[in-house]
Amino acid sequence: MNRRLKQIWAPWRFKYVMNNEISTETKEFAGTNCFLCDISTDPPIQDDLVLHKSENSFIILNKYPYTPGHILISPYAHQSDILESTEEELLERAVLVNRSINALTREYNPDGFNIGMNLGSMAGAGLPGHLHIHVVPRWGGDTNFMPVISEVKVLPETLLVTKSRLLPHFN
Repeated sequence: MNRRLKQIWAPWRFKYVMNNEISTETKEFAGTNCFLCDISTDPPIQDDLVLHKSENSFIILNKYPYTPGHILISPYAHQSDILESTEEELLERAVLVNRSINALTREYNPDGFNIGMNLGSMAGAGLPGHLHIHVVPRWGGDTNFMPVISEVKVLPETLLVTKSRLLPHFN
C-alpha cells in the first residue's frame, strides 16, 4: 500500500503563511496600529473586505478565516471592553449577527455556526484592543490535519470570491 503524503497546492496562501508569522498585537497596519480602525477613517484606509456598514458597526470578512465565510462584526469605535458599548450599539451588533447568519445560510448552507468574542489576550483575542464578534460557518468534516500538523489552513476559495458571493446578500 502506498502511504505517501499527497501534496495540496495552494500558492495564493503563501502571503497568509508569511504574514501570520507576525503577531497581530505588534504588527503595524496602514495608518494606525489597528486594522479595524483603518476601516472607519474617512476615506477608509482599508475596506476591500467590508460587506456592510451600519451606523455604529460594520461587517467584514476575516482576513485569516477559519472557514470560508468567516465574518467579523466590529464597532467603528476603538474599544476593548464590551461594557463600553451602549445598548443601542449592542442591539445593532446582534442584528448584524443575525443578518450575517442569514446571508451565510442562503449562500453556503452550513451545518452550524460558531459565534463568539474573545475579550482580552488571555481569552485568545488576536486583536485585544478592538472588540469584534466572530461568525464562523461550520460544516461536518470542515476540520482536518493541516492546522494541527503544519499550522496551515487550506481554504477552497479566495477572500475576493467569498466577498463576491456574500455581498449581494447585504445590499
